[in-house]
Amino acid sequence: MTTVTASQILPVDADRALLVGRVWDPKSGGPRVVSVSGQDVYDHTEHVGTVSELMDSEDPAGLITSTREAPRWDLAALVNASLAQDRECPHLLAPVDLQVIKACGVTFVGSMIERVIEERCAGDFHKAAAVRESVLAILGSDIATVRPGSEQARKVKEVLTAKGMWSQYLEVGLGPDPEVFTKAPVLSSVGFGSRIGLPTFSQWNNPEPELVLIVDSKGQVRGATLGNDVNLRDVEGRSALLLGMAKDNNASSSIGPFVRLFDAGFNLESLRSEDITLTVEGTDGYRLEGQNSLSRISRPFEELVGAAFGRHHQYPDGFALFTGTLFAPTKDRDQPGLGFTHHDADQVTISSAQLGSLINTTGTTEELPAWSFGIRDLMEYLSRSVQVPARQG
Repeated sequence: MTTVTASQILPVDADRALLVGRVWDPKSGGPRVVSVSGQDVYDHTEHVGTVSELMDSEDPAGLITSTREAPRWDLAALVNASLAQDRECPHLLAPVDLQVIKACGVTFVGSMIERVIEERCAGDFHKAAAVRESVLAILGSDIATVRPGSEQARKVKEVLTAKGMWSQYLEVGLGPDPEVFTKAPVLSSVGFGSRIGLPTFSQWNNPEPELVLIVDSKGQVRGATLGNDVNLRDVEGRSALLLGMAKDNNASSSIGPFVRLFDAGFNLESLRSEDITLTVEGTDGYRLEGQNSLSRISRPFEELVGAAFGRHHQYPDGFALFTGTLFAPTKDRDQPGLGFTHHDADQVTISSAQLGSLINTTGTTEELPAWSFGIRDLMEYLSRSVQVPARQG
């Protein structure tokens, strides 16, 4: 497995990036809102209790820079404890708290085709290679240039319907409305270093490297981070109505390592051509590499945010929005023709130049630590008067 240093998880321009997140503090028994500068980590919880509250402030970047006092933690110590899954030491958490975790699906043509293949296979990965060949023969590559919701998309729908190829995935991939669903409950996402869960009822699954937009209660995008929208292909392939079972399980949503706040030098425009890379390294020596190129997304970020938020739906504490992935692994792992599926203890690294690196290892969902710290616990923690301890290692 790859050895990781603290500097390697930061953006390439970390000296200019304003990074915020959360740290679990064993001494006070709860999560702290933090920012990172160099190798120093600052605690802001006495000034802003949650990341949700920070995002709703008039000037999140200004609030963070004006409330930096003495650094409290060393980044390397937090990274090491997180990777070691040492819960007795301060460690990194997902950098969101009260935000609802939403996700968009089928926002790239490549992944749309793979969803069609899953559906045609009815979740049986043994059939994937043959079905992929027949589906691609019918759909071809021209479909990649079609703008969802356009007149051209309507005509493509008519042609595919006549050929018996229309599906629910092509509807949201080409139709006027994107797929938006709730990925995970509030406070259930895991962060950098944590194990991600694969339930025993799934035999065909994969990581999904994605850009995650952090949106405030007014629908304004305030920053961005990375996410792994862990997917159970066999479950969703059986029926799209099993989406909740395929997407929302213990430790199935990973976000981090930090939220990069928008400022004068970093905004949505900065992300439109960002490449998000994926590496999976197995204890069996298997290595998988992939890339999610945001320049190839079929709908603009603003359209995805607008589908989640508006007069039809509000989020008083804001929301985090997974924006979908181009990546759908087909490289064989165990046997020829069976494609990729995770093994236990795979190291999954999702990286981008402007957002850093999110690293997790896979584990069996049913054997991972239960999610136990919920909204009531957070409210009780914040209601207490917490004395901030001195700087730790």
